[in-house]
Amino acid sequence: MDGSAPAGSPLAEFPLGVVEPEYELWGEVDVDPAGLFGEDAIPAADRAYWDRARRFGLEEVRPVIDDYWDRSDYPFQLATRLGELDLLRDGIDVEGYPAMSTLAAGLVNMELSRADGSVGTIGAVQAGLALRSIAYCGSEEQIARWVPPLARAEVLGAFALTEPTHGSDSVSLETRATRVDGGYVLNGEKKWIGNGSTGGITVVWARDDEGSIRGFIVQQEWEGYTGTTIPGKLSLRAIWQAHIRMENVFVPDSHVMPGANSFKDTSKVLFATRLGVAWSAVGHAVACYESAVQYASQRTQFGRTLASAQVVQERLARMHSELATMQLMVMQMTHREERGELSPVQASLAKYTCTRTARQIASNARDLLGGNGILLKNRVARHLADIEAVHTYEGTETVQALIIGRSITGVSAFNK
Repeated sequence: MDGSAPAGSPLAEFPLGVVEPEYELWGEVDVDPAGLFGEDAIPAADRAYWDRARRFGLEEVRPVIDDYWDRSDYPFQLATRLGELDLLRDGIDVEGYPAMSTLAAGLVNMELSRADGSVGTIGAVQAGLALRSIAYCGSEEQIARWVPPLARAEVLGAFALTEPTHGSDSVSLETRATRVDGGYVLNGEKKWIGNGSTGGITVVWARDDEGSIRGFIVQQEWEGYTGTTIPGKLSLRAIWQAHIRMENVFVPDSHVMPGANSFKDTSKVLFATRLGVAWSAVGHAVACYESAVQYASQRTQFGRTLASAQVVQERLARMHSELATMQLMVMQMTHREERGELSPVQASLAKYTCTRTARQIASNARDLLGGNGILLKNRVARHLADIEAVHTYEGTETVQALIIGRSITGVSAFNK
């Protein structure tokens, strides 16, 4: 017996129940409320990077990312493709590559996060932090050895600053670098280090014998280095973030970065990435907004589409307005950066505003999708979870608020 009614049975005359349709939530909608991204507004070279990142997201990330995210598995082949497509430089000059503007880097950050937050974070860690650290602080030999392979994703790179007991208070880091013949010995722990357990290199920031912050290029296969992937994450499940333990790791002088001698040098790297995080937040918001618009036009309730309900139109208008605010913010700050006028406070303002607003858009989109909003295949839930991590890393909301507040009042509220 298969449970079906036999032919000729009265039961066979009854119609089948309604089958819910498959919703297409990756379709193209207008995600440029203020008209900032038209053909005349984006230079052709920058648009080429943007288009390449967009195609990568749609054609290569979209078909597989839900499975990687669900399994907490690292998509190594996607990381490799980022290098092959020249999407891993974050605006940094690399010998043998064409120039990449700050705007192009922002558009790539946005588009990768629009596809998936883990993929966006792989790019941010690899290029924005690891590659940038060596490009800014490394010797000519170190730059020649490591920067091109990082740009090609032949080597995966990590940036190890955060410690288990010093998250936002990174100035107080306790990892020690003890001077010995021929180099340094590192001892300490780091936490939440993206790519810290993938088998590549880790840029480690540690305090030397004089109390200064120094930067070291540590190869993850070296004796004494243990990178353990942190399990049980709700956000960014398709990138491995590690708890790193270093026990008497010897770092030869050839791997000590000569331009990394104080926390100011570390801050140069962090300052340069903060605007990229704001662009990533825009990408998450775009994804949630376009999914909400598509769902509202396809989902029928009470005899009409959601899109025809006043309350839904009000929600979409609110999200539309918030998205325009974010886009105007990052475009203005990017133009200031390209002119060399962006201040650290303005970078913090961009990160603070965009991640907060992206959370609002993601939450509203999840609610608009109802129960379907928690399904991975409908996209919003993944972005809703991932934006929580983006909201925290590269300086929490509170830290950014205190930086902004100090500029407003002239008084520092950081603990002395």
